[in-house]
Amino acid sequence: MPGTKLVIVESPAKAKTIAKYLGPGYEVQASVGHIRDLIEPKNLPPELKKGSMGKFSVDVDNGFEPYYVVSDQKKKTVADLKRALKGADELYLATDEDREGEAIAWHLLEVLKPKVPVKRMVFHEITKDAITKARDNTRELDTALVDAQETRRILDRLYGYEVSPVLWRKVGPGLSAGRVQSAATRLVVERERERLAFVPAGYWDVSARFAPVEGPAFAARLVRIDGKRVATGRDFDDRGQLKSGAVALDEAAARALVASIETDAPEATVRSLETKPYRRRPAAPFTTSTLQQEAARKLRFSARQTMSVAQSLYENGHITYMRTDSPSLSQQAVQAARTQARSLYGAGSVPEQPRQYAGKSKNAQEAHEAIRPSGEVFPKPDELRGSLSPTEARLYDLIWRRTVASQMIDATGSTATVVVGLAADGREAEFSASGTVITERGFLAAYEEGRDEDRDAADADERLPQLTEGQTLTPAEPAANGHETSPPPRYTEASLVKKLEELGIGRPSTYASILSTIVDRKYVTPRGTALVPNWIAFSVVRLLEDFFSELVQYQFTADMESDLDRIADGDAERVDWLRDFYFGHTGHPGLRQVVDNLGEIDARSINSIPITHDITLRIGRYGPYLEVAEASEPQVDAGSGELAEGEPTVRRVNLPPELAPDELTPAKARELADAPPQEDRVLGVHPEWGRTIVAKDGRFGPYVTEIVPEDEAAKRGAPKPRTASLFKSMSPDSVDLDTAVQLLALPRVVGADPESGDEITAQNGRYGPYLKKGTDTRTLPDEDSIFGIDLPGALELFAQPKYGGRRASSALKEFDADPVSGKPVKIKDGRFGAYVTDGETNATIPRGEDVDAVDFERAVQLLADKRAKGPAPKKTGTRTATKRTTTAKTTTAKTTGAKATGAKTAAAKTGTTKGTARASKKA
Repeated sequence: MPGTKLVIVESPAKAKTIAKYLGPGYEVQASVGHIRDLIEPKNLPPELKKGSMGKFSVDVDNGFEPYYVVSDQKKKTVADLKRALKGADELYLATDEDREGEAIAWHLLEVLKPKVPVKRMVFHEITKDAITKARDNTRELDTALVDAQETRRILDRLYGYEVSPVLWRKVGPGLSAGRVQSAATRLVVERERERLAFVPAGYWDVSARFAPVEGPAFAARLVRIDGKRVATGRDFDDRGQLKSGAVALDEAAARALVASIETDAPEATVRSLETKPYRRRPAAPFTTSTLQQEAARKLRFSARQTMSVAQSLYENGHITYMRTDSPSLSQQAVQAARTQARSLYGAGSVPEQPRQYAGKSKNAQEAHEAIRPSGEVFPKPDELRGSLSPTEARLYDLIWRRTVASQMIDATGSTATVVVGLAADGREAEFSASGTVITERGFLAAYEEGRDEDRDAADADERLPQLTEGQTLTPAEPAANGHETSPPPRYTEASLVKKLEELGIGRPSTYASILSTIVDRKYVTPRGTALVPNWIAFSVVRLLEDFFSELVQYQFTADMESDLDRIADGDAERVDWLRDFYFGHTGHPGLRQVVDNLGEIDARSINSIPITHDITLRIGRYGPYLEVAEASEPQVDAGSGELAEGEPTVRRVNLPPELAPDELTPAKARELADAPPQEDRVLGVHPEWGRTIVAKDGRFGPYVTEIVPEDEAAKRGAPKPRTASLFKSMSPDSVDLDTAVQLLALPRVVGADPESGDEITAQNGRYGPYLKKGTDTRTLPDEDSIFGIDLPGALELFAQPKYGGRRASSALKEFDADPVSGKPVKIKDGRFGAYVTDGETNATIPRGEDVDAVDFERAVQLLADKRAKGPAPKKTGTRTATKRTTTAKTTTAKTTGAKATGAKTAAAKTGTTKGTARASKKA
């Protein structure tokens, strides 16, 4: 209607929340993220494929101009936005206040071409006051932020499209390289290399309990023997060597000391007692990084799950913006936290002056407020229980506690350290124990920060009784304890995010996607909370280190982030930086020169890791295996008649799939190489064919097959041996002949449809067991049903709807509404297995993932991933998109309205000719 103000945000959930605050006169629509992106080079108009734009959809020879296109799944969204804009007299672009949000706003301007006034509206929390303030204090589009985002997008396209093909040729198909994912993968691989090279060291210590005449006994550990410090795990390096002057106790010395204490019952005395004040400050409010780390430690959330839940909390107005690297709080938030702490924990729980926290990041564009509860008064977790899902409630509780605790007083107390001496086994031994007494809990009443694994962590503090120097104690329960040093712990999601942040790699908005990428690409496999690299990652990292060394240097990657920050601040030019990166500059080769001068890459060497002198790990197209070199029998030389060494032979040994890289020690490799080869298990003779049936364990799993006599197999056109995969419930060690005969007879004829006469068969397919009747199919509940289902049962299945319908509700599970679509989320059983749907988007549940274990957050995550991936490209759609894009180019080149709205134009920097050309290419 006339007079309407159109507000465009990024998500439907956010749109609903904001709409209720703006009230009548405002129409709030969602772009649902980016509306357009770089086109795939194969979909470029034919006239552009052969030019400098053809390789990347970026014209590297003409100012690195990108060619954008509205994605197929966003065409309806764009049409809806254009329709809404026709009746509006003002346009508010209310996307997020970061690079991505600014870029989305710019793309909206470029596509919508508004002829009404445009205002950029930004906020970091969704409350009535914040939205009202943002509406009344709009600004122009920040073209520097758009430049930074566009530079990052082009950089990632250049990096990936130049380096990934090298991986395809030399390592394996389907692999990818990226400026941040490659650095993250390298970190995980380097840690596994450290674990592979680690040499454990054994050492012993002695502990005992000491009892005063009055008071409880306490435990203490031997720290010095004859005045020399006793070694602990920290005193050994990763090669198992002592790196300090400490004395390492062996088992004999430790047991002799224990025996002497038990036999002689020596008198012990308190030789020193030291008391120091204890003080601990609260942790700063959450940034994106620290939220992901703490949610991983305390809630066992993945980074992706944390960001998904936080996004929902933000869009529904419960927390502030969740992508930030600033730990600072606004004055309003500080006051809210202090007020709440006083009301819950007493007036003395807050310091006289508010606490201020400063971040280490130099990235101004991400400098929002810390992640905290929204509003002037923080709702307590109990007050929101009814409006939050269980996972949202847990994450909100974490954020709320951390924020309130950040404005509370320090935890204080005292730490006492006692040294007890005694004579045993002719030696002077000193034991030590420490204990901390908290006299003022302070912020600990609200929150205590979690910690990552520490392989050299000391024992927990002991609660000490009242003691005085010279006091006599009685030793008891002495024990000798053997230890072995531990390798560096594998990265977890939390510790990897922490490391990436320390190195300056990535930004708050990218940590979750980095982790998702390296897992989805099969470079890394989560095992519990640990991230275990797969062998393919070793090959990828080695190739990058050997031939793209600068690109995977951590400092180089961090410097790229800093350069993007300078572009975002307006201190560097997008085109100049991209030109230096791609074409190089004086004394510094660019990416293109590196790729053009790679030379010969020995793929076999890249994919090989020597384990022993005769055993090599090979990473092949179908997975890793051991190659064992063996000398063959001596051969008689035909000319001389003398014995000569035969040609060496090579034998392959499969690796157990569950074997982690650091477990492949030389000893383990030798054990696998020397193990007798697993022989085929003969099940018997097929009653009809008369051929021997054997059970085998193959590359794609266990199966049964027939043995074809050599003379028959050698005949021209001889059919291949019949084979059949075993069911998941079967094992090649236990399957019998009758079962094998049944498997080899599949597909099984169940019967004929009495109406159509079509034959109904039961069979096992790539996506599981199913029934087939002509071209119609139905999924069977399990593999055993292939043999068990009868004709009436089959007819009953075919009488039901194809997708679901076998129960009162076709859904296996039902959840709350999806935060994006606002529609109920369900898990259903389809032709190709279980899938998640909200009625608009369908996402298949990955094979091997337990459907019963899929909760609401995982379901939402799967839907979000599917939306981000978009539909599979269609040839007809590509042709249509190309025509429309070409048309849009002409139209956009003639349009100058973008300048009037404050949109980014290249002409503002380099002249009108370039501005017109750039507008054309971005249509």
